Amino acid sequence: MEVIILVMHNDLTFFTNEPGASLLDRFKKTLKYVQYFDVLVGYFRTSGFYHLYESFENIEKIRILVGLNVDKKTYEIIEEHRNAGEIYFESHKNTREYFSQNVVNELESSEDRLETEVGIKKFIEFLTTKKLEIKAYPSADIHAKVYISRFNDQQIDYGRVITGSSNFSESGFVDNYEFNVELKNSSDVNYALEKFEDLWKDAVDLTSEYIETVNTKTWLNDNISPYELYLKFLYEYLKEDINEEEIETYLPQDFKQLKYQKQAVIAAKRILETYNGVFLADVVGLGKTYISALLAQQLPGKKLIICPPILKSYWYDTFFEFGIRGFKVESLGKLDDIIANGTDKFDYIFIDEAHRFRNEITEGYEKLLQICFGKKIVLVSATPLNNKIEDIYSQLKLFQIPKRSTIPGIANLDTFFQGLRRNINRHPKGDPAYVEEVKKASKEVREKVLKYVMVRRTRSAIKKYFSEDITQQKLFFPEIDDPRRLVYKFDNQTENTFDNTIKYIRQLSYARYAPLLFLKEPLPEFENQSQRNLRGFMKTILVKRLESSFFAFRNTLARFIDSHEKFIEMYNGGVVYISRKVDVYHFLDNDDEATLLELVNQDKIEKYATSEFKDDFLSCLLKDLKLLQEMQALWNQIDNDPKIAELTDDLKKDKLLRKNKIVIFTESKETGEYLLDNLYKTFPEKVMFYCSTGGLLTPGHSYKNVSLSKDIIRENFDANFDNPKNNIRILITTDVLAEGVNLHRSNVIINYDLPWNPTRVLQRVGRVNRVGTKHPQIIIYNFFPTAQADSELGLEDNIKTKIQAFHDALGEDARYLTEDEIVTTHDILGAELYKRLNDKKLLQGEDEDERSELEQLQLLRKIRDEEPELFEKIKGIPKKARSSKKHENDLEDQLITFFRRGNLKKIFINQNGDCRELGFFEANDMLVCEPDTPRRIIPRDYYKMLDENKMQFVLATSDETANKKSTGGRSNEKFLIQLLKSNEIRYYKGYTDENEDFLKVVLKAFELGIIAKNTSKRIKQQIDKEKDLTPLKILGIFRKNIPMNLLEEQYDTPKARVKDKREVVLSEYLVGGND
Repeated sequence: MEVIILVMHNDLTFFTNEPGASLLDRFKKTLKYVQYFDVLVGYFRTSGFYHLYESFENIEKIRILVGLNVDKKTYEIIEEHRNAGEIYFESHKNTREYFSQNVVNELESSEDRLETEVGIKKFIEFLTTKKLEIKAYPSADIHAKVYISRFNDQQIDYGRVITGSSNFSESGFVDNYEFNVELKNSSDVNYALEKFEDLWKDAVDLTSEYIETVNTKTWLNDNISPYELYLKFLYEYLKEDINEEEIETYLPQDFKQLKYQKQAVIAAKRILETYNGVFLADVVGLGKTYISALLAQQLPGKKLIICPPILKSYWYDTFFEFGIRGFKVESLGKLDDIIANGTDKFDYIFIDEAHRFRNEITEGYEKLLQICFGKKIVLVSATPLNNKIEDIYSQLKLFQIPKRSTIPGIANLDTFFQGLRRNINRHPKGDPAYVEEVKKASKEVREKVLKYVMVRRTRSAIKKYFSEDITQQKLFFPEIDDPRRLVYKFDNQTENTFDNTIKYIRQLSYARYAPLLFLKEPLPEFENQSQRNLRGFMKTILVKRLESSFFAFRNTLARFIDSHEKFIEMYNGGVVYISRKVDVYHFLDNDDEATLLELVNQDKIEKYATSEFKDDFLSCLLKDLKLLQEMQALWNQIDNDPKIAELTDDLKKDKLLRKNKIVIFTESKETGEYLLDNLYKTFPEKVMFYCSTGGLLTPGHSYKNVSLSKDIIRENFDANFDNPKNNIRILITTDVLAEGVNLHRSNVIINYDLPWNPTRVLQRVGRVNRVGTKHPQIIIYNFFPTAQADSELGLEDNIKTKIQAFHDALGEDARYLTEDEIVTTHDILGAELYKRLNDKKLLQGEDEDERSELEQLQLLRKIRDEEPELFEKIKGIPKKARSSKKHENDLEDQLITFFRRGNLKKIFINQNGDCRELGFFEANDMLVCEPDTPRRIIPRDYYKMLDENKMQFVLATSDETANKKSTGGRSNEKFLIQLLKSNEIRYYKGYTDENEDFLKVVLKAFELGIIAKNTSKRIKQQIDKEKDLTPLKILGIFRKNIPMNLLEEQYDTPKARVKDKREVVLSEYLVGGND
């Protein structure tokens, strides 16, 4: 027999895994000569096998004996239990189960590489052919790391034993610093082999368990069908909502337990506990007040409800009837009283019509932020999605720390929203790209922010996915019929007067309402903007009253003229008194214009000499007065009103209007009184007018108080009222009844004024479009003006032209008509508004592209209840699972990967290295398939595409990206931060310890975006005004303006953030091209 001498160059005895001395290097040199290879280790990791499988090809027999086969954490747990007298691995069954679970755990964290897959499949091949055996010792503690090699007969040496610290894993072979020694004496080899054989004969065979585990319980399972992977995607994305917790609820007598309301409560409670705030944003008519009351039942502690004044009694009665105690209801206008009385006793704050606080640069928002800070907040609004993105951000700040957000993936809300606004502002408003950017930004806000903190269901989703419950309760949702037009025509004289009035409105300078803009000494920009706001608002009042009714417009003209005459008289007297505190955002929703103008006239704070104004101020005032008087003279010649004539005629002749209860909405109190005066003549004692002052049943009489008036309305219009009456058939009202009051004994809404803000129409329609109505249809009438002179245009174009004329009169000030983001060019605003007012889907509060996850949840729950074995199988599909299917819609191969990091879930798609993020519904539509969809072979480029998707996920979730410094947009805050960081403030030696601590916390509050913009503006203004500025004066200004409850340790000492691990949940390979 020929004997080959085994020659080892650079032959070492010790191996530490240092360069040139790794255990892997040693094995690769020696294993090609080995006939039998036995391994005894405490930990075994198959994912490292790919390093050695080629060296194992020529070995005749390999035996691996595993001791603990667990990671360090599991080992520590085992030791803890063992010390308590509990014995692990005491049976063969336990041994197999532990081994199997640890193989699963190992492969969940293994690297996603082709080499790993090839190595593990080779390992299974060796097991299947009996080339390799693997066992585990069931009871004894085995911490040994012994590798026994026996050479074939052609070698002069018998074998080798390597022992030391390295387990059978990539870390043990290469990565970790280890210490191993190689023994070459045959006596050492035989001793080790003898001990190995003693342990081997008592060990548990794991071959079948290993093969089954890898093939069925890890990502190497090649039998997962595309349909199963789709269900796994839904399960992992929605599993928090699949099984709802059971809650106990109390319902007042005659109230029905509706599943969709209960489901909203469960979801809202979970969101509230996770993020400290929640938007209850179901579309109008689904009972958000009742849902709020049911939610309040589940929350311990005291509650504060802040709502519009008109709804105080409604909220109080609802909460009381639902058995809630320990709550208080306050008006939106009483924020000062709430602060004065203290908020420490409240744990939860419910804010109704939260979108009213959309503007952060107001005192109201500043006070609300002070009230809400540190509490759990419930924002009740049907229209958060209709607002500008900044408005949504302002509301989020009521319960989220802006620059330390807990919303997954958006650590810095300020950076996120500023980025969206920058993208929008790259385009001029008239550019179609602006419209697209606004839509894109809104979608991002929905998918990246609001989906975590909002409960919102559309009416169609409720009807579709809760239909069984709705039917069992003998309820239904009415359908909105296509909106109908009521058209009134201007005769030639009225048309000429109208056209001239539009020109006059555009020519007015509105200097009376923006006097500070005419001062010789320029004001700070924020004060200039406040004056421009008031000027724009007054211009808007003229336009809205012109459209509302000729009667209201004449009265408005008279008040404007009187105001100008008195102001000019005051100016000529040498002194002018002016208010700097008028806040137009508080005026926008008020129906009593006369009171508002009186406020503007009376709120005189600052005193100025006429010499302080520019020379053109008086000439502007006189010119405006002349224009107003000319307008008044024109309208004094108009003695007809085609609008009220058309309404009266339709109420008598239209089949629907003749017999039904009707609700007529107007924005103007004076128009409402005018309608009552006229309609009472035709329908005596059947008409009522209601506004913020109260109710009016007879023209010329005094108003009944609000409480009594609302009782009359409920008796006649609320379908839930116990003792209904039929005294009133026609209810005229301003928008004070557009919120929170049920009027669903009626099914007819007439918008007497043009509803400039479609959001307001949603709220109006929601008063009659409610579950529990007896009417199958809701009818909406909109009044539109036309002109005889424009008859050749066609009716529809004629109407659009008239609407556009109102917009043209306002120009840029059209923004005061609506709180919505204007997403169309100015020259087609009329056509766009007309389109929206005739779109019944929009009037129902449902966007065409708005989808609900209820569809997917319903599928999962159906499988859970009807196919429990499939549900169990889906639940057990391993992490990093993968499948493949044919993709008919694309010629290129693509890879969809679903990732998770804590609560954050993201989906990416890769096509030719171009990776982009998918929303849930987009991914759903690409993954959904039939149960019998065949699985395709996954190509090798899967790993390259997966790595590229993983890189995108890392970039999207890196802390550097999330916490990127904000730039621009908050100049006051930036100035104050720089001031607090300046050497003059930081190192001033006159502060006490308490002063220094205070300033540190103030700086932290500014850096985190806690302080309201209005507070920052005021502090900056006071610092700018201070002539002899010292550090102590600056300290005093900060103390005076910043509420102490905003300076709490909850953000002064940052909480340690646990870094959630990034995980691959699953991947689907989409095979493109044609077969």
